[in-house]
Amino acid sequence: MRALFGLTILLPSSLGAQINQDKLGAWYIYFFNARFTDSNWGIQGDVQYRNWNLGGDLEQLLLRSGLTYRFDDSKLLVTLGYANITSGTYGSETTTTSESRIYQEALFPVQFGQHIFTTHRFRYEQRFVDQQDFRTRYRYNLFMNIPLNQSGMRPKTIYLALYNEVFLNGERNIGNDRSVAIFDRNRLYIAAGYIIRNGLKVQVGIMKQSTNAWQKNQLQLSVHHNF
Repeated sequence: MRALFGLTILLPSSLGAQINQDKLGAWYIYFFNARFTDSNWGIQGDVQYRNWNLGGDLEQLLLRSGLTYRFDDSKLLVTLGYANITSGTYGSETTTTSESRIYQEALFPVQFGQHIFTTHRFRYEQRFVDQQDFRTRYRYNLFMNIPLNQSGMRPKTIYLALYNEVFLNGERNIGNDRSVAIFDRNRLYIAAGYIIRNGLKVQVGIMKQSTNAWQKNQLQLSVHHNF
């Protein structure tokens, strides 16, 4: 467990040829989730403004939302959704590329007593990226929340939030004699969270994103809203 969530997330990386890996980036995120009244159906989504620095050097603007369904007498939640992504270029260059993405997702929480709350998320993506052939990607994320000042995840709880997500590419060839590796990236995250009230919590943390070409630490400020 320490190997997965160790404090290596905070250590600086070596400099890359193009991306300054020692420069802290920032992601500002709003997550929402709603269940329709007296129904198994709902919606979920997120808005993410990602920067190569703390603000202004666009990495990505991601807009994502999907229709959810929760099975009777089950904690399993499945989603069919769509995302639109605008990706910037590192540094002073202002060129952007766009991507449309369809995704299917299964999310299953597992609780261990009143002090360890985990969630498994499996996501399959179909990607339509500018000037690339059709692509797919597989993602698995293990989330963990650990309350610190009281048992259970309830209002006024301060908690430790951890996750690790692995990304694997489906199609290797992306067009024009270009190819990608099977391994796409890994994201390792540690944060402090606070539950303001039922259905509303905030988190502040650091996420280390690693690809075959570079590694970078990202400050994350996120709002999580269930209504």
